[in-house]
Amino acid sequence: MVEELLTILKALSEETRLRILKLLEGGELCVCDIMAALDMIQPKVSFHLGVLKEAGLIKDRKEGRWVHYRIEESDLFRRFLILSVLERVHEDAVAHDTKRLHEFLQRKKSCVKNIQPSLISLPRQTCSYPMHSDNQKAIPDAND
Repeated sequence: MVEELLTILKALSEETRLRILKLLEGGELCVCDIMAALDMIQPKVSFHLGVLKEAGLIKDRKEGRWVHYRIEESDLFRRFLILSVLERVHEDAVAHDTKRLHEFLQRKKSCVKNIQPSLISLPRQTCSYPMHSDNQKAIPDAND
């Protein structure tokens, strides 16, 4: 029991993981969404997601090639702990993350709308575009 508690507290003791939890507070997100919001590369985001998952704070589900994450709500202790911690993370601290996420989701939505009707039945590949700030754009414009 002590080891389990230490794992949970260690998972909550890192800024990036708190930022991820704050994003997931708004609902389920794909790894690519989290990458765009945090402006981080996939291996780094996946590492932090793994720590949170190992601590039982989040759960995942696969949909095709993509993995979606959400806050684990079945354990009352963990849920209460997450709520208590996130209550103390001021919105200003994650304002840039939230803004980047919103902008990315808008571009992603726009990209999906521009797909030809004959291709709609094909799996979407909106998450396969590079997300890191070293790239000019996360998703190409329809005019590109």
